[in-house]
Amino acid sequence: MSPWTERHRPHSFEDIKGQEQAVAKIEEFIKSFPKVKKNAVILQGPPGTGKTTLALVAALETNSEIFELNASDFRDKERLQEVLKPALEQRSLDKKSKIILVDEADGIYGTDRGGIPELIRLIEDTKFPIIITANDIWDRKFSSLRTKCDIITIKEPHYKVIKDVLISILKKENKFIDTDILTKIAINAQGDIRAAVNDLQTAVSLPDPSQIELYERNKEIDIFHALKRIFKEKPTNETLKILDSVNLPIDEIILWVEENIPSEYKGEDLARAYQALSKVDLFKGRIYKQQYWRFLVYENILLSYGISAAKKTDIPKESFTKYNKPSRILKIWMHNQRTLQKKSISQKYSKLVHVGEKRAMHEFPIIKNIIISNPKIQEELRLNEDELAYLIKKD
Repeated sequence: MSPWTERHRPHSFEDIKGQEQAVAKIEEFIKSFPKVKKNAVILQGPPGTGKTTLALVAALETNSEIFELNASDFRDKERLQEVLKPALEQRSLDKKSKIILVDEADGIYGTDRGGIPELIRLIEDTKFPIIITANDIWDRKFSSLRTKCDIITIKEPHYKVIKDVLISILKKENKFIDTDILTKIAINAQGDIRAAVNDLQTAVSLPDPSQIELYERNKEIDIFHALKRIFKEKPTNETLKILDSVNLPIDEIILWVEENIPSEYKGEDLARAYQALSKVDLFKGRIYKQQYWRFLVYENILLSYGISAAKKTDIPKESFTKYNKPSRILKIWMHNQRTLQKKSISQKYSKLVHVGEKRAMHEFPIIKNIIISNPKIQEELRLNEDELAYLIKKD
């Protein structure tokens, strides 16, 4: 039995569901070429959302030859020149035009092997539109490539859209599955249409489709992707779940958001974002002080949906923003290190001279000068290198 993901791959823009904005942009790009500002577009989004399919459909809709290359097959400058350069120079023999598809660009090496610079040079000289697909175009190695391409975001489709796709496939296959099972498959896919279709084909092959084992898919995302979705996308119910997929403590996420709000928001938007963040701090204080753990849900809501909703416009931003590591994390760490060394030295001193540890901490400025002035005391205390460095360091 052939895979349903191939047998039922869309063949027209109309067949692509839930990506209307992306379809319109790619259609306009192909139609306007070469009178476009940039000769290439990047389709970026999670696996299974239809990036490659959209490029293939664009070729069908415009009667263009598709020259498809997988970037993982040629990761350096030499292979790009050998394989891609001729394709950019030769016209199609039997089609109206040609589209160059560079699939899975994540596999191209960065500047160390010349892959990205060579791809950029070929983009600048191309006679045909280039479509690049990538799961993570915000990787640092793509910083120069992003400036040469228009970025089109492929969204994770809602589970209801996925369910409609599954129903359509069942009709074509003349099969039937209970709607509750379809809903379960669609939700479990978490935006991955390809995975949902594979699960559907598996379910149909079982004597009892309800017995299909649906394995939970790991959709963990990094803090950079989470910030991008919160700051740039229109707030929806999905926004509430974004931070659940970030493998960082909530206190550290708060610091990341605080550090990068000014990079995305200005004026009244900035004020509203900080107001939401201040309420996060308010609930955080109540949680720790009064042990009101039920407030954790409000902390998450304000930090995700609240910050996202601070934007006036509902139009998603597609410009690239470099998010910075929180400077407060470094300051807190350095403060903790200083406190740790001070406490350690005070403990050793209190045992040596038989005074209380609290007293040693309180009188530490005096004790510090005594220890520094007498190398014999340093030896008796058996201070390590970090403790000695802390004593010598000027405040």
